[in-house]
Amino acid sequence: MAIRVLIVDDAMFMRSMIKDILVNAGGRYEIVGEASNGREAIARFRELSPDLVTMDIVMPQLDGIEATREILKVNPAAVIVMCSAMGQEALVVESISAGAKDFIVKPFTPERVLQVLAKVLPGGSGGAAAS
Repeated sequence: MAIRVLIVDDAMFMRSMIKDILVNAGGRYEIVGEASNGREAIARFRELSPDLVTMDIVMPQLDGIEATREILKVNPAAVIVMCSAMGQEALVVESISAGAKDFIVKPFTPERVLQVLAKVLPGGSGGAAAS
């Protein structure tokens, strides 16, 4: 059964890039939804109950850190992986403190994305680690 993914990023090209990586991962992932800001992410999470959320940090309306906190109030077992640009180390640390399972630094490679997602999902090695 495919892992159901919600992709959250304010940049459409980043959502498309993540979607392409996951769609080409041999049927392991199913993209069930997308969101372009934190408020939309929370609403889509409630609506779709995905297995995994990829979350940008810097977004309009509500940032990814606050959206992560709110999603974890909805479901404390939610698996959220942050995606951040280089140079946002403090935000990454704050994201992990807020409950994100791991993070992927932009720009990223398909191999890196799949490696991090495999690690945080059930059956992976688990735990947050610097990437």
